[in-house]
Amino acid sequence: MSANETLSLPDGKQPPKHIAIIMDGNNRWAKARKLPGISGHKAGVDAVREVIRGCIDLGIESLTLFAFSSENWRRPPLEVKALMELFRLALDRQVKKLHQNNIRLQVLGDLSGFSESLQRRIDAAHKLTKNNTGLVLNIAANYGGRWDIVQAAQKLAQCCVDGQLQAAQIDETMLDQQLVTAGLPEPDLCIRTGGEKRVSNFLIWQFAYAEYYFTDTFWPDFGREQLYEAVLDYSSRQRRFGRTSEQVEAEPGA
Repeated sequence: MSANETLSLPDGKQPPKHIAIIMDGNNRWAKARKLPGISGHKAGVDAVREVIRGCIDLGIESLTLFAFSSENWRRPPLEVKALMELFRLALDRQVKKLHQNNIRLQVLGDLSGFSESLQRRIDAAHKLTKNNTGLVLNIAANYGGRWDIVQAAQKLAQCCVDGQLQAAQIDETMLDQQLVTAGLPEPDLCIRTGGEKRVSNFLIWQFAYAEYYFTDTFWPDFGREQLYEAVLDYSSRQRRFGRTSEQVEAEPGA
C-alpha cells in the first residue's frame, strides 16, 4: 500500500461509522529505541495524522482517540508536564489544518483539570471547527468512563431536585444524552494498540455493543495500513445486537 494510495474496502463491505482508539505503546516504543518516553508520544502525533487520513479515505464519520485518561495524572510529574506541552503544541499547530480539511474537533473530558491557557486553546478550537461537516475528531482528554457516567447521573439528579424530572422517568436514552459523547453515533469499533487487551475505563457505557480489535503494534507504528486491516476485519463480522444470525440475514440488504 503506497503512501498516496486512497484506501477503499471491497464491494459489499461497510465501514464502521465511529471508531474509538486506545493509543497504547508510546513509552514502550521509545524504550525499545533507547529514547526518552516523550519521544514516543511525539511519534504518536504522526500516527494520529495518518489514521485521520485513513478515516477520511474510508468514509468514517467519527474518530475518538483516548489521549489522556483521568488516571494518567498519576504518571511521573515530568511526563505529565511534557504531555500537557505536547497537547498545547498540537493544538497550536494542527487546528488550522484540521479546519482547512473540514474536520470538526471536539475535546471530551473534564476540561476543568487543565490550565486556563490550555482551556482557552481548546475552546478556540471548538469554535473554529464547530460548523465543519467532515470527519468528527474527538480527543478524550482527562476522560474516564466512570467519571462520564457519574457526571451524567449528577445532571439528571439535579433535574430531579429542581422538580424538572421524576426519577422513574430516567431511562438509557436520557442518560446517554448527558454523556460527553451525546450527539455522536455509538462506537462501532474499538481498536487498542500495544498488545494489552482491556478498555482501561474508556467509553465503558458507549462500548456496550462495540466490536473490539487488539493489535501488538505500538501506537507510533500504527498507520493507514494497520487501520485498514482493522476496519477490514470489522467489516467481516456479523453484528447481531441480541438477535439470531437468521434474523440478521433475513433483513433487507443483508
